[in-house]
Amino acid sequence: MPRKFLKRYSPSPKTIRDNKALSYLGEDIHRPSLWHMNRNSVSKAFAIGLFCTWIPFPLQTIIAALLAIFYRAHLPISVALVFITNPITIPPMFYFAYKLGSVMLGVELESVPMDLSWEWFSSTLHQIWQPLLFGCLILAIVSSAVGYFTINTIWRKNIKHRWKCRVDEREAARAKQSMLSEIKKAMKDS
Repeated sequence: MPRKFLKRYSPSPKTIRDNKALSYLGEDIHRPSLWHMNRNSVSKAFAIGLFCTWIPFPLQTIIAALLAIFYRAHLPISVALVFITNPITIPPMFYFAYKLGSVMLGVELESVPMDLSWEWFSSTLHQIWQPLLFGCLILAIVSSAVGYFTINTIWRKNIKHRWKCRVDEREAARAKQSMLSEIKKAMKDS
């Protein structure tokens, strides 16, 4: 995974430390393991962030931060991924989750007129909560697993590629050095 790209868009530990809104996390937020980018911490962060994206109620960010602290995942990435859900993406995501949950539970899809307001949601929640939560749970598990294994695989391939480039550079340098020494030896002999 391009570490420079991720570091460029991640807030610094000082920025987080100075943020008063995050003071509820206490001293745990300052642990270096939460800020260190490695394959394991970033893969866990993607799993946590993508899982929390599918939580159909507020406080997703806080849950993602607490899970990142508990599992020692990269904190900024865990929290940032939660923002996949925003006012534009929430309706299609949760409608898809509701449809998936209805199909998986064998529940008939309710033909509830959609208003996309808080009043509509709170009045129809008793009709749709089971399929919605079940669909969200399935999608959370699947997306977090896919995120974890995708990042892990990309990171490993990147490491293998960089290692191969290093080996190739060293072999080229050795070949060049060998050629130069042969030329010097040939010049001495003549």
